[in-house]
Amino acid sequence: MTDLLYSTRAELLRLRKWPAFWIVLGTWILLNLTFAYLFNYLAYSTGSSSRMSNGLPRDALMQQMLPSAVPEVFTQGMAMFGGALMLVLGALAVGSGYGWGSWKTVLTQGPSRVSAIGAVVLSLALTVVSLVLVAFVVDTGVAALIASTQGQSLALPSVSRSLIGIVSGTVILGMWTLLGGLLGAIARGPALAVGLGLVWVLVVENLLRGVAGIFSPIKAITDHLPGTAAGSLAGSMRTVSGPATPGVLDILTRGESLIVLAGYVALFAAGTVWLIRRRDMV
Repeated sequence: MTDLLYSTRAELLRLRKWPAFWIVLGTWILLNLTFAYLFNYLAYSTGSSSRMSNGLPRDALMQQMLPSAVPEVFTQGMAMFGGALMLVLGALAVGSGYGWGSWKTVLTQGPSRVSAIGAVVLSLALTVVSLVLVAFVVDTGVAALIASTQGQSLALPSVSRSLIGIVSGTVILGMWTLLGGLLGAIARGPALAVGLGLVWVLVVENLLRGVAGIFSPIKAITDHLPGTAAGSLAGSMRTVSGPATPGVLDILTRGESLIVLAGYVALFAAGTVWLIRRRDMV
């Protein structure tokens, strides 16, 4: 346990000193604010109901920009765009260790393999939790600013709904981050892992769901893919009707989505630890 704690502190220090780490996290916060608030505010101000605002009327747009809607709004972009960025982070965090030779150094001179690999998984988990909490606070602040300037209610969401939103966001982004880590371990490098992961998130799953619409025997599989479960969990937070954000689905219930995603989190974490532990680093 002591080795794990010290290794986690060292891994967190490595991530904090790494520019790519802050670029990925900063990009997600920026995209989150852009798609959740900037576009909606521009559509609201101009009175335009276009694809930029998913065709929502002005009153519905304002309701989406209030503090009470933060748990719903900040999870909508996590299923696809946020997940893709966190997959990149996971692939970089694990895969870069092969190119730099740091895995070889750590696993031959440092603590036990389980502690060293577990520290990477744990540090990524802490990063995801921190990112979700920061995004929630930032979104709440922006929503409060918009509400105050427009003379709208500053009422915060209930504690229970806030917790549901934070847990949902953590599970979604955590699953994609660990998938990226597993791909980085499989590919023994970040480049191929990032490429394969992005193709899967942005292309393959969408194609498979399209095929399932005309070939029902594979529907049972496509309904439980990582992206489907993540999109369904994000979709369970929606309270407005109309077109959903890309990647947001309503195929599984919230409970089913959580169970499927929890299974993937355990599978990806265990797979990463097992693969690196059993492999020869030479």
